[in-house]
Amino acid sequence: MITDRQIQAFHRDGAVMIKGAMTDWVDVMRAGVARNMEHPGKYASENDVPEGQGRFFDDYCNWTRIPEYELVVRQSPAAEIAARSMRSTTAQFFHDHVLVKESDTIKPTPWHQDSPYYFVEGTQTVSMWLPLDPVKDATLRLLAGSHHWEKMVRPVSWADDSDFYDSNEDWSSLPDPDGNHANSRILEWAMEPGDLVLFDYRTVHGARGNLNARRRRALSLRWLGDDARYVERPGRTSPPFPDHEMVSGQRLREDWFPVVWTR
Repeated sequence: MITDRQIQAFHRDGAVMIKGAMTDWVDVMRAGVARNMEHPGKYASENDVPEGQGRFFDDYCNWTRIPEYELVVRQSPAAEIAARSMRSTTAQFFHDHVLVKESDTIKPTPWHQDSPYYFVEGTQTVSMWLPLDPVKDATLRLLAGSHHWEKMVRPVSWADDSDFYDSNEDWSSLPDPDGNHANSRILEWAMEPGDLVLFDYRTVHGARGNLNARRRRALSLRWLGDDARYVERPGRTSPPFPDHEMVSGQRLREDWFPVVWTR
């Protein structure tokens, strides 16, 4: 499912693409996304796309109410792939995230890191990005090596680029990967349903708008490894998980975030 060479690439670059590892689960994931869009959760967003410029729907934290998502989390190879990529003895599930860009959607997914938005830190974290339609121009884009940066990138609201937290924390400014090619190595792959990208929570990533005639559906599964721990942030995180009652340095509570796979 994942080779030693792919694991090495993941740790070196912060991201790697694997062909066909989830092909047998594509129909299940598509059914889950359809159910999710028909019955959005409390965190669902349309991402403020101007009228006439397409639709960018996203939603997260639905796996306990969307049976297809739970089936994928608990029974597919995803957990084992995640654990092996992190070189972790366990794979603990953090949350699901669905992102759907309808045809002719201009709005891009801005460059960002996931880690600053989360209340978790560690060197063993991985996001699994699973396209459910063929992608080329609207594929995921990642900045190689950015998971090793000393400072995390300033988290902002996707709607208006305002600061996500009201704080004076010393964040790094986001460079212009497209404009400064000398200092940027952008990873992006044409992909088919069943392929997946693994990337570290700290890896800078984004995606263009979807200017194709076909919609672009993607499901992302977020995993934690052995050294991931709860950390306080200067405000409400995304996802927020209210009333979690965890304290800094604690491993995330397993009744909310189950350990799905153990070596």
